[in-house]
Amino acid sequence: MKPRILIVDDEQEFVDSLSERLAIRDFDVTTSSSGEDALEKVKKYNFDVIILDVKMPGMSGIETLREIKRIKPLTEVIMFTGHAEVETAIEGMKLGALDYLLKPCKTEDLVSKINMGYDRKAKQEERIRQAKASEIMSSPMSALKE
Repeated sequence: MKPRILIVDDEQEFVDSLSERLAIRDFDVTTSSSGEDALEKVKKYNFDVIILDVKMPGMSGIETLREIKRIKPLTEVIMFTGHAEVETAIEGMKLGALDYLLKPCKTEDLVSKINMGYDRKAKQEERIRQAKASEIMSSPMSALKE
């Protein structure tokens, strides 16, 4: 299954270029140009990793990250910025961002982070599935069937 990626950035040329580079590497890529639009897509679709710009007009990347984690806490988010801002990076990491990259970055570095996020989310989902299965197997109803 292809990892599902959402790129959120107000710079259309950057989004188009990055989307193309990731699609070539066999990722299922969706794009968004604002935090508000990204949240609508997050509500409708199950993304594995979101690449999120910090500085956008309207809803900032940090505000968007906070809402993404509220709506879909297992979705991994990589913060992206053209400006090295340590305070923002720290805040993003505290809110649950997987990592923080400066743009432009090497495609290989980003792909490595995406794969790390995809694997991390898959492991968390598997632990949840196992816990639910274990809970079902140990419920009083399953004991009656034995």
